[in-house]
Parts: sequence; C-alpha cells; structure tokens
Amino acid sequence: VQLQASGGGLVQAGGSLRLSCSASRIMFRAYDMAWYRQAPGQERELVASISSDGGTTYANSAKGRFTISRDNFGDAVYLQMNSLKPEDTAVYYCSTVDCGRRRWGQGTQVTVSS
Repeated sequence: VQLQASGGGLVQAGGSLRLSCSASRIMFRAYDMAWYRQAPGQERELVASISSDGGTTYANSAKGRFTISRDNFGDAVYLQMNSLKPEDTAVYYCSTVDCGRRRWGQGTQVTVSS
C-alpha cells in the first residue's frame, strides 16, 4: 500500500483547505479510508472515515465543518475542511487497513493561524 497525502498549508482561522490522498497498490474501491491527525505533544486521533460503500463517520470536532469523500475511479480520498480553527493545527495522515495492519501516508501539515 502506498498513500500520498497533499494539500496542507498555512491558513487563517475561518479559512478552508482541501486535503487529497492518492492510493496505489491496493484495490482502492474495496478499502475503507480515513483521515487522522496528530498535533504536537498529542496522540494521533481519527478525524473522519469513509467506508468502501461511502458511509462516513466524523469526530465530534469535525462534524459540520469537515467533509470526507472518495473517488473510486481516481483512487483518491479527500478531506474538505471549512471554518478552520487554530486547534485544527496538526499533521494530517491518510490511512487504511491492509492485511490486518493500519497503514499510513507520510502526512501533510495543516497550520491555522488565529
């Protein structure tokens, strides 16, 4: 499995970013996908997930502001983040489970300034 995340950056509070993750070496449409994040000094936490059939779940902190989606033709998963807050600052990771193990992309930094 290879996961390549992109789209992070520096944005002011209230702004938006769209993260992208391209997947390769898997039958993408059959995999549940997720976005996690890890802020400095904190544990990695689940932000949002999307199942192979398109069902979505969100962390309470993401509900109403973030939207996860997938493109099974392009083998990609996205995270649209609106109304960003300084507490959303973290490294965001694309992830899936393959062969019973959670796999991670390299992460993309999101920094929200106040």
